[in-house]
Amino acid sequence: MKIAILSRNPNLYSTRRLVEAAEERGHEVHVIDVLRCYMNITSMKPEVHYKGQNLTGFDAVIPRIGASVTFYGTAVLRQFEMMHVYPLNESVAISRSRDKLRALQLLSRKGLGLPVTGFAHRPDDVDDLIKMVGGAPLVIKLLEGTQGIGVVLAETKGAAESVIEAFMGMKANILVQEFIKEAGGADIRCLVIGDKVVAAMKRQGKEGEFRSNIHRGGSANLIRITPEERSTAVRAARTMGLNVCGVDLLRSNHGPVVMEVNSSPGLQGIEGATGKDIAGMIIGFTEKNAKSGKTQTRGRG
Repeated sequence: MKIAILSRNPNLYSTRRLVEAAEERGHEVHVIDVLRCYMNITSMKPEVHYKGQNLTGFDAVIPRIGASVTFYGTAVLRQFEMMHVYPLNESVAISRSRDKLRALQLLSRKGLGLPVTGFAHRPDDVDDLIKMVGGAPLVIKLLEGTQGIGVVLAETKGAAESVIEAFMGMKANILVQEFIKEAGGADIRCLVIGDKVVAAMKRQGKEGEFRSNIHRGGSANLIRITPEERSTAVRAARTMGLNVCGVDLLRSNHGPVVMEVNSSPGLQGIEGATGKDIAGMIIGFTEKNAKSGKTQTRGRG
């Protein structure tokens, strides 16, 4: 097979592992910087060009599109789909999962466990918004934030009002969520491939930090998940329409709640914590499913 990996940095751990796994299986792999691509949007003969070359003959494309380039990255991926190249994750599913508000609304529609979440536009709605999610302490999130950036824990009502008003004053879109204290600064990352959780790890925030992101100094350990957690992760992936993703769960007093569904999950933490060849599993899934024109735009919303 001829596989394109859309990644801005070929030296990233996840990109390198996918290249190694594909080459070990005898595939031809090309790492393509999505921002260097440009497109010919022509009826019946769409093209993607890269560094002066017309990209042709690919059987599959694996998107590793960073959150900051979602708009352009999904446009390029959509062009590959129009060329009947099999996408590991479809462009519409990536866009769906990257819009945090839209993702939560879709998960809510399917009845999945979620933290109580509020969304508002006007500063004079702040008092009722805080009451809606159960009062302080509460978590305030920028819609555009990633890797824990733009996430604030407000421990008092006064602090919550100040932070919310500050964000709104900057015209930033925010979510206000209940704080799941019983999670103890830890979450569970479930790696879903197809309709199966293939690996899971517990991510624990460093001392005094409620965010568990490994990029912020958190640690990762192997964990055994419950059947309910496994089912929740698979249903969340299916709701987003993603073939491969990381589903982040918190253990709350009322069962597992979904925090986020990540369409380009990092492989370093979970391969290190579990000892599993996740990259090999992803390439194996691609081998089984890469058929021309198989894009289905699964899911709704």
